Amino acid sequence: MTPPTRHVGDAERRARLAIRHALAPQFRVASPEAVTRAVAVLHATEPATVYLSCAARADTLTTADVHRALYDDRSLVKQLAMRRTLFVFPRDLLPAAWAGPSARVAATERARMVKDVVAAGLATDGDAWLDGARAEVLALLADAPQGHVAQDVRRAVATIDVRVTVSPGAPWTASRVLTHLGLTADVVRGANTAGWHTSRPRWTLMRHWLGALPDPTTAADGYREIVRRWLYAFGPGTEDDCVWWLGATRTVVRRAFAELGAAPVTLDSGRIGWLLPDDGDRITDPGPWAALLPVLDPTVMGWQDRGFFLGPHRDVLFERRGNAGTTAWVNGRTVGCWVQDAAGAVRVRLVEPVSAAERRLLDVEAQRLTSWLAGFRVPTVYTSPAMAA
Repeated sequence: MTPPTRHVGDAERRARLAIRHALAPQFRVASPEAVTRAVAVLHATEPATVYLSCAARADTLTTADVHRALYDDRSLVKQLAMRRTLFVFPRDLLPAAWAGPSARVAATERARMVKDVVAAGLATDGDAWLDGARAEVLALLADAPQGHVAQDVRRAVATIDVRVTVSPGAPWTASRVLTHLGLTADVVRGANTAGWHTSRPRWTLMRHWLGALPDPTTAADGYREIVRRWLYAFGPGTEDDCVWWLGATRTVVRRAFAELGAAPVTLDSGRIGWLLPDDGDRITDPGPWAALLPVLDPTVMGWQDRGFFLGPHRDVLFERRGNAGTTAWVNGRTVGCWVQDAAGAVRVRLVEPVSAAERRLLDVEAQRLTSWLAGFRVPTVYTSPAMAA
């Protein structure tokens, strides 16, 4: 590929975050759909993250607004994809996910399940067992336009009402069959039967949920479109960043970069970053800003190398498995985390000193989030050392 054309420093990268990710107040957006497009896709491993990521980037959104996009308009759809992670995708990006990262994970999951089924003695032909189980679930859901929760599916389909231990302390159940059906876009996590902070979906046929299904695409076209959106939201990023985020191979990423005409730049670290070919203009300074982001927020999880915004704080702001806890940001760098007290008020915990002006910006965001949560204390299983201190 062509040599780097210009230098992009960490200050410019941090300014891009404020603008592209709608984090600075003057760049906030007005809808869950706009929030999602600003960061390519939303992380949905924890249900509350979807809502809190939207609240951080919009001034007037409520939980009802996010619920409307997810379950009424269905303009945003949950889909297991990159790195076997659950995301919220804009509806028009679903075919790219289905053909690319979801199909890749589905193939890996099939191979593992087939092996486990045979090892557990459920069948001598694991592929036939899985195909039969999938067909039974699809037949059940075909007669249920509103879908079924996982517990009801398991009760109705005896084939998948099993518990297989693949290693000591690591069993899998009927949920893995549903997961595989979701990866292949046959079913979807439909209406949620629990609160906004909890996931208890009705598994529903994709054609029932979306109505007319979007036209399919090829794996190469799908990967290229997802990489294009990643470059817009997270560029300049390195090849390693994109390979990690996409959960694909260097061959896939390099092909997408080449087809998109991605432009190389040098970063402060000395590494090569990549931008879309029409994204070479320098970003203007957005001015002072602060933000409070939830666990596993897409901004925090957008790169493999996060040094330009994390500084030396990775070990205290990420839990031991590599998952991000809550983060407090000032002018594009992480300076701490946030927690809630017994009354539900949001409190910022700093991991480095900030100026008085920066502290005021953080206090404004803490009060804004406290008001938005209205006393509700958000549960999480991803507690960083800074949060637990």
